[in-house]
Amino acid sequence: MIRLLTTRAPRPSNISAVHQKINSFVCSSLCGFSAQAANQTQQNPSSINRPSSHFDSHMYGALLQRCLQNDDPISAMGLHCKILKRGNCLDLFATNILLNVYVKAELLSEAEILFDEMPERNTVSFVTLVQGYAQCLQFSEAVGLFTRLHREGHELNPFVFTSILKVLVSMECAELGWNLHACIYKLGHESNAFIGTALIDAYSVCGCVDFAREVFDGIRCKDMVTWTGMVACYAENHFFQEALEAFSQMRLVGFKPNNFTFAGVFKACIGLEALDIAKGVHGCVLKTRYEYDLYVGVALLELYTKCGDIGNVQQIFEEIPKTDVIPWSFMISRFAQSDQSEKAVNLFCRMRQSFVVPNQYTFASALQACATLGDLDLGKQMHSLVLKVRLDADVFVSNALMDVYAKCGRIEDSLELFEKSLNRNDVSWNTMIVGYVNCGDAEKALSLFLEMLENRAQATEVTYSGVLCASAGLTALELGTQIHSLTFKTNYAENTVVHNALIDMYSKCGGIRDARLVFDMMNERDEVSWNTMISGYSMHGLGMEALKIFQMMQDRGHKPNTLTFVGVLSACSNSGLLDEGQAYFSSMLQEYGIEPCIEHYSCMVRLLGRSGHLHKALKLIEEIPFKPSVMVWRALLGACVIHKNVELGRMSAQRILEMEPEDDATHVLLSNMYATARRWDNVTAIRQSMKKKGMKKEPGLSWIENQGRVHYFSAGDTSHPDMKVINGILEWLNVRTRRAGFVPDCNAVLLDVDTKEKERLLWVHSERLALAFALFRTSSGSQIRIIKNLRICVDCHAAMKLISKIVQRDIIIRDMNRFHDFHDGICSCGDYW
Repeated sequence: MIRLLTTRAPRPSNISAVHQKINSFVCSSLCGFSAQAANQTQQNPSSINRPSSHFDSHMYGALLQRCLQNDDPISAMGLHCKILKRGNCLDLFATNILLNVYVKAELLSEAEILFDEMPERNTVSFVTLVQGYAQCLQFSEAVGLFTRLHREGHELNPFVFTSILKVLVSMECAELGWNLHACIYKLGHESNAFIGTALIDAYSVCGCVDFAREVFDGIRCKDMVTWTGMVACYAENHFFQEALEAFSQMRLVGFKPNNFTFAGVFKACIGLEALDIAKGVHGCVLKTRYEYDLYVGVALLELYTKCGDIGNVQQIFEEIPKTDVIPWSFMISRFAQSDQSEKAVNLFCRMRQSFVVPNQYTFASALQACATLGDLDLGKQMHSLVLKVRLDADVFVSNALMDVYAKCGRIEDSLELFEKSLNRNDVSWNTMIVGYVNCGDAEKALSLFLEMLENRAQATEVTYSGVLCASAGLTALELGTQIHSLTFKTNYAENTVVHNALIDMYSKCGGIRDARLVFDMMNERDEVSWNTMISGYSMHGLGMEALKIFQMMQDRGHKPNTLTFVGVLSACSNSGLLDEGQAYFSSMLQEYGIEPCIEHYSCMVRLLGRSGHLHKALKLIEEIPFKPSVMVWRALLGACVIHKNVELGRMSAQRILEMEPEDDATHVLLSNMYATARRWDNVTAIRQSMKKKGMKKEPGLSWIENQGRVHYFSAGDTSHPDMKVINGILEWLNVRTRRAGFVPDCNAVLLDVDTKEKERLLWVHSERLALAFALFRTSSGSQIRIIKNLRICVDCHAAMKLISKIVQRDIIIRDMNRFHDFHDGICSCGDYW
């Protein structure tokens, strides 16, 4: 009656046939029942099962009854053989007992044979086999047998109706209870507590709480089970206040609650966040000695977990019986979902030592913990155990296994599981899409998304968030815009998670104005929304705009977190806001109670160093309460290169190479610093050392998307098919910029060559080649977006400002650190980068 902590069986595929059978039954029923059947409904159903006076039948009936009580189907089968040898001397009463033995032993084929061979049958015969079909999840057969029962004119008593109502609930066709209710009413059973409780349960599953209440009010003699059913109906359908009121009324009329009642009441208390009431009910549980009950124990675990009372949760878990898988699965899932993965794994191991067999939900939660920990070996062991218990075909388990392999860097194994899976759902697709995004293969993620749409799988907010992240990784604005349009055709256009992904995508694709437009249109914003917008402005060098968003965030009552301050300090660093950055860094611990982490220190070192306060930056590094990372020393090294502080730069490089001896970026920065200082011997020594170690300088690359195709350019590249046109446009730009007063900054070329050669090399930098290509391949007046893998040089930056004014085009360049938005001779970075 009360289905707590159980799973409902899958809906049968031939549901239309079931509908037809029920409707056929109802139509015939409403046309009129025989007077005999109507009178029989008031009789005791066992009265028609009186045993025969025949001695053998009576004796075998008693023996079969004992087999039934002792749950001994083997002995019953032996007796059945003897009975058949003696000419099948069983009467109807004894045959029904034997039928019940087979049903309870799940020997359904034997039960069907016995039922078909019965010379006569009654209502008990039919109900027994209906229950057998339901027990084996053969719901369509159960409904068919029910219609046959009525067609043959057998009695429709309370046991018939309750059995078929339970079948309809189990097969997720509880809405057909409407039809049966009409027949129940016609036969005068509406006041029967047994049938009424089954109807309440059916209406509860459908969400028809008002109809359930009408049935409840029509029951004349309500018992404790009826009251419990009503409390559970209210609690399951989120009528939490009504559930508590029903519980109170139940107590007032003198009924004592049972374990199921308490479970429903605790659910209502959780829904209302009524901890004080829940504690009072807990006291009642202790008085009635239900604290050791499985259902009550799990409800208490849920209650105190939601309240954050971990001490009580662990105490209750230790006290309740743990022979069932449910409490183990509950605790493992809660640990896995609350970022306590090690505790989840340890509890899973303890569960195995207790010889409790995990189910699909246990494995899903334990594998989630493995994925969070990135523990591939443990994940493989669990995979072996999954195969052993034959749960590998379960969609929840297979999805969790895909996630483990994806997060442990074994995306190929995830794909193999995905391709073998026969029953994929949206989570399966999302796991693979997000897995490829996290592995850096955005193109494969987008390819899977297209395949998902072709397979008519339902995309969710996780799907859209993943593919928008993939678009951001590829800086594919056109594709990101198309996905944005696709969200308007679904129910996710107003979803906060999707909006956050859109803000991130537009920010990383250079569309900071579009990102702000999405942000302003949001009805609800969470911490991620504010942090993403702050980081977007920081990435574009719009530090003051980022700080305005930060202030707005606080004014709207949102508390900043660790990531918020990473964005704020990064914005100050990218815009040279030294005083503001120092003030916010100091306020983190003093005003917000947030302990600075390595990312915050890195931002501050970059801010101080870039502002010329190199020794203050070094002092801050020395004050870090934990070991400084490569990231911190690299920030100081970059500042030393800009300010040409060779000695401090060399010391910073030495610290980096102590931690990462094969770091090629450090060798390059050190070489550049020596080249800027014209210490060519040191440059040669470093380059020889790199050659000896097999390290190569990362070549400068720029790329641009045009009509769905990405075009790549490297410094001095001559391989592009449009190279003649590109060279012609570069010559034209060279002439126009010189006429406008542009003087090349040859210091940007860190090679020991003459000035003329340096000037030539500057004009074949990869971003200038990409710009020339864009000028003749894109429509006049449209925005030009270029992506570069390295930091843009001083000369290219100055040239781009002037070219944007000459050609009257907005030019957006994203280098390895940030965006530069060139408009009418001005860059968004304010020449600070």
